[in-house]
Amino acid sequence: MNLVIDAGNTRTKIGIFEEALLKSTRVFEDYAASADYLKSLDADHAMISSVTDQGKTLIASLKVKGKLLVLTPQLSLPIENRYGTPGTLGADRLAAACGAWQLFPRQSSLVIDCGTCINYEFVHAHGYYAGGAISPGLSMRFRSMHEMTSRLPLASPATEVPLTGTNTVECLQSGVMNGVLEEIKGVIERYRKTDPGIRVILTGGDAHFFEKPLKPFIFVAPELVLTGLNSILLH
Repeated sequence: MNLVIDAGNTRTKIGIFEEALLKSTRVFEDYAASADYLKSLDADHAMISSVTDQGKTLIASLKVKGKLLVLTPQLSLPIENRYGTPGTLGADRLAAACGAWQLFPRQSSLVIDCGTCINYEFVHAHGYYAGGAISPGLSMRFRSMHEMTSRLPLASPATEVPLTGTNTVECLQSGVMNGVLEEIKGVIERYRKTDPGIRVILTGGDAHFFEKPLKPFIFVAPELVLTGLNSILLH
């Protein structure tokens, strides 16, 4: 049994694999609950990716018979990492790139990870991670408008919002939801101009807001980061 852990900014996702097959997943909103769950598991091998210092707490909770790997820029990967500053590259971004290569080997891929931030990752068909872009996520955009103004309320993400809002909340939702949708469409279009056969993969906690309007141009992979972590562990 391979145990893989994606410790993000707002939640922890845990996957159990048998070789390349994902058998089960769990998602936790706080580190204490995820640590308690990990204490109940006995893994043959484990891999963890963490973008916060709380990852050390989770490692202490693990019971592993074989290899215990932490995703770092120095770790051997299934793809070449050509990022200019590998020491500053988020582990979740690198894992997503490896997950894209696992799903579509020897094909160019654009990963769009809609989480706390919206991460764009480009994996070249020649087997290397080139880099990408980082943009504010949905909650970040709503919070910034609320916290950096004196009168705008805190709105929430919604599906199928109107283009023209008829009240302040609808206007905020239209600006964020439609703005992000057009941003994603624009990025996809620019990549397709230079690589018409590129595979576009949508993932992340907020991906469901954009899955319907982006079809049939995208492949949805909710567990992409877990898949990538397991592919590194197998590698």
